[in-house]
Amino acid sequence: MFRKRIGVAVYIDHLRSAKRLRRFGHIHYVSKRLLYVVMYIDHETAEQAIEELKQLPFVKDVLLSHRHEMTTEYTNLRDKAKEYDYGVLQSKA
Repeated sequence: MFRKRIGVAVYIDHLRSAKRLRRFGHIHYVSKRLLYVVMYIDHETAEQAIEELKQLPFVKDVLLSHRHEMTTEYTNLRDKAKEYDYGVLQSKA
């Protein structure tokens, strides 16, 4: 259904260089003041693309997003300490 993608922040020297990054993935945001590009690249070709990005002359630094390492599935478990606090506060009132 959806392709797995990885977020990458690429720091560049000039804004005109941002257009050349399109061939590596989908550009999501370009910061004019801080000169960086937030883009998404495919998970399968990520390592190769990052190595190619680092070798480009106008790229200062490449940072990976750590969002893919975090769990995004949450459970509906209640915290016992909070339930106790709420029960105590209600009984005093």
